Amino acid sequence: MQILLAEPRGFCAGVTRAVQSLEHIVQECGTPIYVYHEIVHNTGIVEYFRNKGVRFVDTLDEVPHGARLMFSAHGISPEIRKIAEERSLETIDATCPLVEKVHQSAVDYVQNGYKIILIGHRGHDEVVGVVGEVPDSIWIVENETEIDALPFGTEEKLAYLTQTTLSVTETFRLIERLQVRFPQIVGPPLSNICYATQSRQDAVREHCPKVDVVIVVGSRSSSNSRRLAEQADKLGVRSFLVDSAEEIPLSEFTGGESVMITAGASAPEHFVQKCVELLKEQFGAVLATA
Repeated sequence: MQILLAEPRGFCAGVTRAVQSLEHIVQECGTPIYVYHEIVHNTGIVEYFRNKGVRFVDTLDEVPHGARLMFSAHGISPEIRKIAEERSLETIDATCPLVEKVHQSAVDYVQNGYKIILIGHRGHDEVVGVVGEVPDSIWIVENETEIDALPFGTEEKLAYLTQTTLSVTETFRLIERLQVRFPQIVGPPLSNICYATQSRQDAVREHCPKVDVVIVVGSRSSSNSRRLAEQADKLGVRSFLVDSAEEIPLSEFTGGESVMITAGASAPEHFVQKCVELLKEQFGAVLATA
């Protein structure tokens, strides 16, 4: 068995910042500390901090008045900030700077009279936060059918924004559909999809022709991890999305495959190395050069 480690892979700058911030607060201030939603979408990281006494909450009603609260990397709406102030919470904001940029773009567009079409997944923490900035002026679309059903004419001022963790290829296709339907639509100079997400997808696309199987280390709650596995599938390469080495379905391997291992932007590198160690132990795998 040959193992090809994709480059780049794993933690992006925003995730590193959020995880290090929470680690620092725990060390300096102790627990309990509350985090609004998962700090990042990775089961292992969430369990690591939960075992240290961090409490992850889905509503601020679960946070005592005056307690310490961290906002996750995915961003929050102004309404959540307001509630935190009303409850006199000591807040630490770990929002990814790229997500903050999308929030500010939404506000700027609406202030200039635009209605916004947001390409993203309903219910995702990041999308919920962006919609909360301008709830009366934003429409979410997930596919071409929803774009075709939008109730706008060609004279209305429209702008598009995108969730940062989407499939690059799919998102560009939806942007093109928007531009055909609404020639007047405007958007950021480049897609809001973050460079880390794009570069990891590019690596999978580049190396898929060389391998038989792709293992993506990442949680199913992680949008960008799921996109990596989907990309391999679309290129005709079997993929497995695993939270940890223990989830690798060893019975699906013969021992003679070429295997690419990559990781979503919220998956730590030591999870990747445990996968490598397991394949070496089970199949005598060796690392191949890209």
